[in-house]
Amino acid sequence: MKKAIFVRGGRPAHQPVETTEHFRGFLEAQGFEISVSDSPAIYADAEFMASVDLIIQCIESEIDEASVQGLTQAVENGTGLIGWHGGVLVGFTQSEPYYQLIGAKFVAHPGKPAGERIGNESDFFIQHKIEFTSLGKEDEITRGFSDIELETEQYWLLADSYMKVLATTTQSAHHSDPWKTPVTSPAIWSRQWGKGRIFICSPGHNLKVVSHPSITRIIQNGAIWATRRS
Repeated sequence: MKKAIFVRGGRPAHQPVETTEHFRGFLEAQGFEISVSDSPAIYADAEFMASVDLIIQCIESEIDEASVQGLTQAVENGTGLIGWHGGVLVGFTQSEPYYQLIGAKFVAHPGKPAGERIGNESDFFIQHKIEFTSLGKEDEITRGFSDIELETEQYWLLADSYMKVLATTTQSAHHSDPWKTPVTSPAIWSRQWGKGRIFICSPGHNLKVVSHPSITRIIQNGAIWATRRS
């Protein structure tokens, strides 16, 4: 039996429990035995991590050096790592090695123009599109999907080039914004790290977003793709 772990916790608005549980039934149907941790400290347990075939991470917290090293070593040795939105891209803000591992870091989710804001989190829910790249249209994770229209936080990321970008999203430039031309960030990508595979999906603010049929299926595909190869 394959082993997966949900590493989850942190910001309640990102619904780490609800979004990870959304995938439990699918993973169990694929033959996974699932454990749960509410702390990244589990990554420092080398013996346990060697038994894990797939990490599903949705956590925002502090992380110590031993845990980062343990996560990196596990992935290098073949453990798969997947996640979405703040649970991976905001996860461990103080750890540079962690962001080298996943390939990108959240820096902003610009909001609506000032005149359209009402003073709650919906000020940052932007109508935008997730557009599949030519690579994404041929990749086993995202083949066959049409571009996705969402109204949710749109992540502006700083990213490296060592990733297979499957989809992008483009930030508009409004008259009141300090940037004057549109900015494109990766939205869905995969990468190989040692023997391990990593899959990241930036959309996933809450259960409503993760439950979008295309987002659900793409994350499911990413989980299967990233799982340790025997």
